[in-house]
Formats: sequence, C-alpha cells, structure tokens
Amino acid sequence: MALSGMRGLSVFISEIRNCQNKEQERLRVDKELGNIRTRFKNEKGLTPYDKKKYVWKMLYIFMLGYDVDFGHMEAVSLISAPKYPEKQVGYLVTSCLLNENHDFLRLAINTVRNDIIGRNETFQCLALTMVGNIGGREFAESLAPDVQKLLVSSSCRPLVRKKAALCLLRLFRKNPDVVNVDGWSDRMTQLLDEKNLGVLTSSMSLFVALVSNNHEAYWSCLPKCVKVLERLARNQDIPQEYTYYGIPSPWLQVKTMRALQYFPTVEDPNTRRALFEVLQRILMGTDVVKNVNKNNASHAVLFEALALVMHLDAEKEMMSQCVALLGKFIAVREPNIRYLGLENMTRMLMVTDVQDIIKRHQAQIITSLKDPDISIRRRALDLLYGMCDVSNAKDIVEELLQYLGTADFTMREELALKAAILAEKFAPDLSWYVDVILQLIDKAGDFVSDDIWFRVVQFVTNNEDLQPYAALKAREYLDKPAIHETMVKVSAYLLGEYSHLLARRPGCSPKDIFVIIHEKLPTVSTPTISILLSTYAKILMHSQPPDPELQNQIWAIFSKYETCIDTEIQQRAVEYFALSRKGEALMDILAEMPKFPERESSLIKKAEDTEADTAELSAIKSRTQLQASNALVVTSEREPPQLGMVKIPSVDHNSVSVDQELTQANGISHEVDHPQPDILGDLLSPLAIEAPPPPVSEDDALALAPVEEQDNIVKPIGDTAERFHALCLKDSGVLYEDPYVQIGIKADWRGHQGRLVIFLGNKTTSSLTSVQAVVLPPSHLKLELSSVPEVIPPRAQVQCPVEVVNLGPSRDVAVLDFSYMFGTSLVESKLRLPAVINKFFQPIPVSTEEFFPQWRSLAGPPLKLQEVVRGVRAMSLGEMSHLFSSLRLIVCPGLDPNPSNLVATTTFYSESTRAMLCLVRIETDPADRTQLRMTVASQDPTLTFELKEYIKEHLVSIPTAPSMPQQPQPIASSDPGALLAGLL
Repeated sequence: MALSGMRGLSVFISEIRNCQNKEQERLRVDKELGNIRTRFKNEKGLTPYDKKKYVWKMLYIFMLGYDVDFGHMEAVSLISAPKYPEKQVGYLVTSCLLNENHDFLRLAINTVRNDIIGRNETFQCLALTMVGNIGGREFAESLAPDVQKLLVSSSCRPLVRKKAALCLLRLFRKNPDVVNVDGWSDRMTQLLDEKNLGVLTSSMSLFVALVSNNHEAYWSCLPKCVKVLERLARNQDIPQEYTYYGIPSPWLQVKTMRALQYFPTVEDPNTRRALFEVLQRILMGTDVVKNVNKNNASHAVLFEALALVMHLDAEKEMMSQCVALLGKFIAVREPNIRYLGLENMTRMLMVTDVQDIIKRHQAQIITSLKDPDISIRRRALDLLYGMCDVSNAKDIVEELLQYLGTADFTMREELALKAAILAEKFAPDLSWYVDVILQLIDKAGDFVSDDIWFRVVQFVTNNEDLQPYAALKAREYLDKPAIHETMVKVSAYLLGEYSHLLARRPGCSPKDIFVIIHEKLPTVSTPTISILLSTYAKILMHSQPPDPELQNQIWAIFSKYETCIDTEIQQRAVEYFALSRKGEALMDILAEMPKFPERESSLIKKAEDTEADTAELSAIKSRTQLQASNALVVTSEREPPQLGMVKIPSVDHNSVSVDQELTQANGISHEVDHPQPDILGDLLSPLAIEAPPPPVSEDDALALAPVEEQDNIVKPIGDTAERFHALCLKDSGVLYEDPYVQIGIKADWRGHQGRLVIFLGNKTTSSLTSVQAVVLPPSHLKLELSSVPEVIPPRAQVQCPVEVVNLGPSRDVAVLDFSYMFGTSLVESKLRLPAVINKFFQPIPVSTEEFFPQWRSLAGPPLKLQEVVRGVRAMSLGEMSHLFSSLRLIVCPGLDPNPSNLVATTTFYSESTRAMLCLVRIETDPADRTQLRMTVASQDPTLTFELKEYIKEHLVSIPTAPSMPQQPQPIASSDPGALLAGLL
C-alpha cells in the first residue's frame, strides 16, 4: 500500500497496535468508524486526500475483522479519480468490501471499461485485477469482448495479457456464453504457442476451464499441450525466474497435464509417443531429497503425471514403473510422502494389469497400519481393502484382525466392516469365515453392526455341514469369563438351533448349554433377553423327553417373565410357556429354521451405498467382474427384499392354534410360494406388533431427495432428513449424497448474519450438466446465493457461498431446489438448508444477579410460556445439557437448587429484535424421564413461542398427536426448587 504522507493513517495504525486488549481495540475502532461516518456525511468538505485516507482506514479496519457497512459509495467513486493513488485505493477497497452482486458495482462498469480499453497499462492492470476478483455476470456481458481483445493483442505487454487471461477465466466461470467456442479454438492454439511463460501459465488456466466445459472443440490444441510439456521437460528457453528449485515452472506442468486429462485419449501416434516420452522423463527424474520445497514441487508434477498415465491407460511397463516408484514413497520417513504414495497406489488399483505388482508391496503396506499418523493408517487400510482378492485374502484379513486390538476407536467400526466384507467375498472355506466373524465380535463387539452377525447366521443356516462347527465355536466362546453382548446373541442363537448336534461331546448336553447361557442373563439388555428366551424354548424342544429338572428351571424363568413390564419379553414368555407344555408336539412346532432365500449381501450393499465414490471400491468392482471367485456372496438378479417387521396377531393365551404357535415361536412363515421378506432382523431382535408409521410433516417430505413421487432413478445415499437434523446441531457436514453428487455445507454465524458455503462435488468421471440451484427463502430470512456453474467437471468440487440475514424469529426453513443431468437422467432434489433459529443464538453466561430480575420482569404469557411436554426421549440431565449446548444454549448450574432441574440461557439476534436474552427452565421427574415441564421467557412473544416449540422438537423423539389444551400440572409432588418455583 502506498501509505507514505498519510500521517493520520499511520497514527491510527500505531494506536491500534498499542491497545492492551480486544476491548480497547474495539472502542478505538468504533470511535474511528464514527468519525469516518461523520466526515462522509459532510462530503462537500472532503478533499481527495481526505477521502483516500479514510477509505484506507476502512480497509484496515475490515482487515482486522470488523464489519464495515458504510462508505462503499465513497470507495467506488475513487475508481473514477484521474490520479493513480486515488484510483488504486478505490479498486483495492472495492475488491475487498463488495461482492459481485452489490448494487454499487453497476455504477462502476463504465469507468472500469474505460480503464480497460484505455492506453494506460497501470490502469488496465488495476481494472483487470478487480474484475478478475469480483466480476459477475453483468461484468461478463459488458467487458468480455474487450478483455478478449487485450489477451490476443500483440501490442500489449505480457503483464497486461496475463491479467487479461485470468480476468477472462473469471468471466467465463460466471457466464460460459461469453467465450464463443467456434472462434476460440484457433485463438487458444495461438496462445499455447506463447513464448512468455507468464502469459502461457495464465492462458493454460483459462484452457483448463474451457476443455472441462467442452473438450470436443479443442482437439487441435492437444498437440500444443504436448509441445509445452516437452519444452518444460527439456528445460528449453525457461527463464530463471520461472524455475523453482531447479524445476521448470512446476505450476505450468501440472496445469498442462490436468488439461490433457479432459481429453478421452490421444489418437495421433506421434503425439502419443512424444507425450509418453515426457511422462517417462518425469517418472525417472523424480526422487525424494532433503529440501522440502523442492519435494513439494516435484511431487506435485509427479502425481499429476501418474494421474495422466492412468487416464491414458499406458503400457504395462510404464504402469509397473509407476507402482515401483510409489513403492519407494511408502517406505520413506516423511509422512506426507508416505500418505501420497498410499493414496496414489490406491488409485492405481483401478488399472487391472498392475494388481500383482502392487501385491509385492503388501508387507510395507501392512507396516503402514502401525504408523503414528492416523491419516496414513486410514490410507493403508483403504489400500489393503482394495488390493485384497482370493490369493491374499487370508493374510490380509488376519492382519486386520490382529490390528483391530490396537486400532484407534475412530477406525474400529470401519475396520470391522471391511474385514467382514473381505472375509465374505474371498473366504477360502466357510469355517474360516465363521472364525473371522466370531473373532471380530470378540475383539470389537461395540463396533460390529448387527448386519455382520446376521450374515454369519444366514450362512450357518444355509449350510448344514457348517452347523456343528459353528455351534462348537459358539460354545467355546461362552466359556470365556467376559464376552461382549453381541457374542451372547450369536452364540445363544446358534446353540439354540444346533446344540443338539453336539450332544455327544462333553459339556454340551442340553443342561450344560442352558447353564452356561443362563449365566449371561443378568448382564444383558432387554433385546438380548428376548433371544435367550427363544434359546431356552429351543433347548427344551431338543431335549425331548425333557429332563424334569431342566424343564422346571426353564418354566420358572418363563413364569418369572410373564409379568415383565416389557411387552415383547412378556409375550414371548407367555407363549413359550404355553407351547412348552405340548410335549413331543413341540418338536414340530419349534422345528429348525428354514433356509434363507438367496439374496444380495447386506454388508456389501451397505459398503457400496456409503463408499461408492472411493477409488478402492471402484477397483474392487472392476476386478470382481473380471475374475471368478469362490466367494460366499450369493447375488440375485431381482431387487433384494426389504427389511420389515413380522406382524404378530393378537393371541388368546389360553387357546393358541398350532399355526400361530409356529409363526410366533420361529418368527417366520414357512410358505414358499411368495417372495420371502428379509426377516432375519426380526428373528434375532425382539418381535414387535406392526404399528402405523409416524406422520410425516410437510417439511420432512420436502427434505427427502430425490422426491419419491417423481420416481427418480437416482436415489439418495443415507437418510437426508437425518443429515439435515445433524447439521442443525453443527456447522459442517454432508447435506445430501447420491451415487453421482455429494453436497456439503460449511457455515459461519455471527449475530444475525451468516455465511453458508455449499460444496457441490461431482463424484463421477463424467461431467454433470444442466446444474441448477435455487434457494427458496422463508419470509424471515434474506438469502443471496452466488451463481452456480451449469457444468461440474469430473471429480471436481465447486463452492457456492450463500449470504444469510435473519430478519426475525421463526422455525420456517429455507429450501435448496437442486437439479442436474447425468447422461440422460434428470435428478431433482429439494433440500432443507440448516439456517435454523438456533444458528442465530449466542450463548452468553448469565449470573444470578442478572437472571432473576429478567425472570421476574417477564410475568406471564405471551412473554413467558409454560408447557408440560410428554413423549420426551429418555435422557439424563447430562445428555440434555449436551443437547442444549449443541443448540447454542448455555446451561447455568446453581441457579436452580433442585438437582433434577435445568436452567439455560442464550441471546437471540435478528435484524428486527437485535440482541435479546432468552431464558429456559426445564423441570424433570427422576421417576419418569419421558415427561417434563418447560418454561421459556423472552421480551418478544413470537421469539418465546418459536423457541419453546423448537426446543420441544428436539426433546421429543416422535411427534405426538394434537390434544386438548390442559393446565400445567406439577411433575413431582415435592419441589425443592422453591426459589424458581415462586417466580413462575
């Protein structure tokens, strides 16, 4: 900045730096802003020098992080000043303070155009820089032809031309129509012949954007790109200032190779030969050195070259060379290089000819599982998962099982799922598969999903030769003094079905099996008790004629649970007690489970749904199509059955028909004429009476994407509504995902304003076209979405900022109407945006002296509202405090002497209410956590009501039906919290 001669500015900066704390700095800044505002109101007395000085101060204050919401007109007006100092500060401050949609920018378009077409190169550079930073669609339509002329003009200096190239790149991104495809193919060919590396680098950035949008029009430029690479690789005519640590312009090399990846192939044999010679030179000339900066530059070039080699499907010899080079990288000490080596070797798995070469580095990859850096451990796990096949599955799975005992908790769930999938896909025999799953459950039971042990039960049920072995292994695990509850479930189920096959073995009589299982009963949860009751009934069935002592013990258990408060356990106990009195008929009633219908593996389907965008999964998919495997996966061409609950009819416990007994005891219908639902989840978990689904609100229906009524072919991955609710409690995460697109959110909230950045990611190797995104705001929000590109290139991500201003309290939600074309398919999604009421809260602690006067002043409705809330999710006070913290309310301990109560406060910000204190009191009943009394107070009746309803939505798990209004009743008979109770 040219600040010489501005004493007032220098003094102001010095005073700011001498402030002792943030509060002093804020007071000084507020004073200066007030002074500037006053001087701008009396603009007639301002000299150009004064205006320039004050605008510089505004920029400095903005750079300190303070809002500068005035003086924009003065900054824009300086652009038209005739002298350089004023014009410079005008362009600079305008670029920093305004965005492309600001109304004041329209006033400067003509002035900017005059500077661009003028002959003053300094003014041209200032104008091009500003447009390149904040130019929008209006600038694109007005200035694009003039910028194009500067770029291709032979009379302009390189400094102006390279700024013109970057400026045109910005305008093209805002409006692709400004670049005529037919005319620009020849122009780009000329620009790629440019000798000046600065102009060539900027032109290559423009070229990457052009070919990502339409590569067909630029085939003639492909040989030129190869010549650029040849020139750089041979270091021909490369000025010293463009050589970085001995590497000729690494940025230009990376951009050129990235542009080549948008062309599907290189058809001309001479061009292809020249290109591979360059790539060979890059591969041979890259090594790890001690200088970090040189490593960074050379590796950027190398890994882009590797991506290009894979894209062009090079000869096997070059592929082998790439793998060998990556093998060196994963063995070095530098963690960043190891990470890149593992990541790129995972990408190489998509090339089917190099699988055997990658296997040579298996030992080193396994060593990376023990690396101190968790990101390296994750990449090693992904690589092992992707490179696994029939030949090495046993070694890899055993290594994963060994690593499971020491792995981070954050990795164990993923590790267990991948080990289970690999064991299922590539198991050499069934008994080994059972061993693997039981070891998984034993070592990481908390991280093993139900799908994993459901799947092993399916295989055991469908393979008679496996049943004795599985039952024996389950019996061995039960001998351990402490086992995970999931192991109790699977062992109890297997022994209930097949323990009779072990009757001749010592310690495996029905009584022995019952005793060892019954020892686990006091330690298990309610759902597992249901499985154990079924096991006891099966043991009785297998021990016909029964041992009287064993029968009396089991009957005593059934009798005990006939009065259980849990209806599921009670129903099982009553029915099994009635069924077990039928003597030998029990053998037919509780016969073995029938074989499960052949179906697609739920584990592999789950992995495909959640990881469809990863390179390692693509590699597994491609290889499983090419090689025959003796994997255990049984696939079906029809649509896999959906999980559903078994409907249990009402039962007269005094008169139970044989058909009903059979259905209820086994949890499955033996009819085989109709497609079987996947009832494994019902059989192994508590039976439930089928209930109507909860009502879906209009907002919930709106959040589902794509909208089911439109019968879109593309379905979302995961529950979109759950993703939205999770983002209501945090500021970043995934909002929506399908096989082609991932939409992420990152937000920053300050007072009544916020900034959302929507990340639109293309997960595929093809462009997404006709991309449209429109935000439909509710009445209480003002939203400005930046323009969205119509095309998202392959494997690319675009960012779309959304400026948010809260005008008042409301629970209404903004909706993102998003659509795109993939091939010939139109995918449409309507997604709720997490710009909800609690985002405009700021948790500020409130002392007792501040709280009670506010609480007393808000005497009653509508400023203070109270409601008894029923159907609350059962949670402890600690869990409720954590929920309130996620909602941006701060819990104030000690304000209520009743330890069962909770008091929280927050400050709400909006343009209409400004800062407003909100007070919340929750009174709970320790004997019944499903109900509570909530009191909410604020100085705005609308805010009070909206906050009360919003908190209630997060406390209640299922919306209750509307009921008649009733008077609030005390929850507990005695309330030690009399201090607050008297103020209600």
